[in-house]
Amino acid sequence: AVMWRALGAAAAPARALLRTPPARRAASLAVSPAAGPADERVETRVAGLSPGQPVTLRAVVADDRGCLFQSCAHYRADSRGELHLGTDASHGGDYTGVEPMGLFWSLAPAGMEKPYQRLVPRITDAPMKVEVLVHQGHSPSGFMPGPVVAKAEVQRLFTAPGVRRIRLKEGVVRGSLFLPPGAGPFPGVIDMYGDEGGLIEFRSSLLATHGFAALSLPYFDFEDLPRVMKELKLEYFEEAARFLQRHPKVKGPGVGVIGTGKGAELALSMITFLPEVVAAVSISGCSSNTVADLRYGEMTLPGLRFDMKKVRVSDSGVFDIFEAMDDPRNPANSPSAIPIEKAEGHFLLVVGEDDRMWKSSLYAELAIKRLRQHGKENFELLSYPGAGHRIDPPSTPFCQVAMDRVLGVPVLGGGESKAHAHAQEHSWGKIQEFLHLHLG
Repeated sequence: AVMWRALGAAAAPARALLRTPPARRAASLAVSPAAGPADERVETRVAGLSPGQPVTLRAVVADDRGCLFQSCAHYRADSRGELHLGTDASHGGDYTGVEPMGLFWSLAPAGMEKPYQRLVPRITDAPMKVEVLVHQGHSPSGFMPGPVVAKAEVQRLFTAPGVRRIRLKEGVVRGSLFLPPGAGPFPGVIDMYGDEGGLIEFRSSLLATHGFAALSLPYFDFEDLPRVMKELKLEYFEEAARFLQRHPKVKGPGVGVIGTGKGAELALSMITFLPEVVAAVSISGCSSNTVADLRYGEMTLPGLRFDMKKVRVSDSGVFDIFEAMDDPRNPANSPSAIPIEKAEGHFLLVVGEDDRMWKSSLYAELAIKRLRQHGKENFELLSYPGAGHRIDPPSTPFCQVAMDRVLGVPVLGGGESKAHAHAQEHSWGKIQEFLHLHLG
C-alpha cells in the first residue's frame, strides 16, 4: 500500500501537467517575398501573439561599408493575436499610421554611427539583407528593445536575375551599362546623379530590372574623369548618348535621360542641344546651368554661383543653403538659362515642394513658363507637398540632412519622411510610364 501511495504521489505532477492548458504557440514573423526587387513592397505579418499585445517591430541593416542602420515602430496585436503591416497602424516609433514599407524608408544610422549618412547601395549585384525583428513591449527609438519573440531576414535585390552589368570605357565615356535579360531591343536611358560625383548605379540597375537599357553615367570624380566639377563639356554627354543610341540592344530612334539635382539640370541641357535625346526626367533640377560652366563647341552657359554669405547654420551645425544660389530671375543671370524651348522631345519635371537644397519648385515654374511662352506643352509636372530634395526609387530611406561630399558638412535637404516616401513610390511608377511612352 505504501508503494502504491508513493507511485500515486509521483504521478500527481504528471496529471497536473496534463490538465494545464497547452502553451500558446510561439510568435512567428513572415515577410514576403523573402527576396525581391528593392523597389517593390513586401508584406509583413506577425502571428502567435496575445490579443492586444504591444510589440516593437525593428529593421536592421548594415551597408557595404559596415555602417549600421535601423528603424522601429510600435504596434498592437489584433483580437486574434495577429498583425499585418498593410492594414494595421503604427502608434509610435519612427513613423505612425498604416505604412507597409515604413520600416524600410525610415531606416537611419544607428546611435553609435556617424549621423547624416545615406543608406545608398554601392554594390548592386549583391542583395541588401535586412533583418526584421519583433520585440516584446514598446521601446522608444534609440533605447534597448525588449526580448525578441520572432525574426526574419529579407533580401532586397537591386539587380534582377539575368540583368547584365557592363563596365564602360568607350572613348572618353565611363560608367556602367545595365541590360535587361532577353534579346531586346530595349528603350535606352542615361542615368545621372548630382554634385556628389562618382558612379551611382542602383537606379540604373532597377531601371534594367524594369526593361530599360540603362547607362549609369558619372561625369566627375571617377576613374580618369576630372576630380572636381570646374567646367563641363556637353561633348562628353553627346558621346554617351550616341553610344547608347547605336548600341544593338537599344531601340531607336532616340534615348532618354533621367537626372537628380545637377544631373537633372544636365538632362535638360542634353534634351535641348542633343537630337539623340528625346525624353528627359528632371528630379529637383534647375532650369539654368549652375556651379560649373557648360561648354558645347563655341557656346558657353555660365554657371549660377552659390553665395556662401547667404548660408545659414543651425545650432546643431546643419547648413541651410536654400537661399544661397544666384537668382535665375535676375536679368544679369539670363545667360545661364538653358534654352529648353529648342528641345523637340518631352520633359517630366519632378519636384519636392519642401526641397531645402535649392528652389526646385520655382525652377520648375520658370521652366514651364519658358516653354509656354514659346507655345510648347511638351511637359508634365509632378509636384509633391512635403517631399525633399532627393526623390529616389521607392523605399530608399529618407534622409532629411546628409553629409555633403564637397563641403564636408551636413546640409539640409528638406522634406518630411512619410510625405517623401509616398512621393518616391508615386513618382517611380510615373517616371517609368513617361519613359515607356516616349521611348517605346
